[in-house]
Amino acid sequence: MTPLLCDDKITLRAVEATDLDTILAWENDTTIWEVGSSMAPFSRKSIWDYIDSYNPDIFAARQLRLIIECNDSRQAVGMIDLYDFDPMNRRAGVGLLIDRECRHQGYGERSLALLAGYAGKFIGMHQLWAVVPVDNSHSVDLFKKSGYRITGRMKSWLRSGKSYRDAFMMQLLIN
Repeated sequence: MTPLLCDDKITLRAVEATDLDTILAWENDTTIWEVGSSMAPFSRKSIWDYIDSYNPDIFAARQLRLIIECNDSRQAVGMIDLYDFDPMNRRAGVGLLIDRECRHQGYGERSLALLAGYAGKFIGMHQLWAVVPVDNSHSVDLFKKSGYRITGRMKSWLRSGKSYRDAFMMQLLIN
């Protein structure tokens, strides 16, 4: 039987102190700020404080961040989040980041599958959702391959410079 948070290629694990520099680099990559909610750089101390006070209890913290680690190299290749956890309705948003050097190697699809299995079997969640820019065909395709369905289009949802982009609401029903 395969453990809940790993397969033959990756493991989803808790954030560790040794992830500080990697998370700092990812969070401060301004090329991806438009698809997240960052508006300013994070300091080393702010990331350290986050790691130091990390609470893996999704019911208390209402979020869960996991590092995606390659089993062979033990290298962090990305991170995946459950956020805006709604325990009453058993749903949460999903955020996924794969390191630029590690994209298109299957890490995203594997991570989404492991997270859905964990969320459904262990936490008892009913659904996961993601907001994906309409023009990000790689992410739209990734979520579709992972079983998510486009359930809506939000007009002018994401600011991009002085203009706005539409985004898809994508949902995965798991229980």
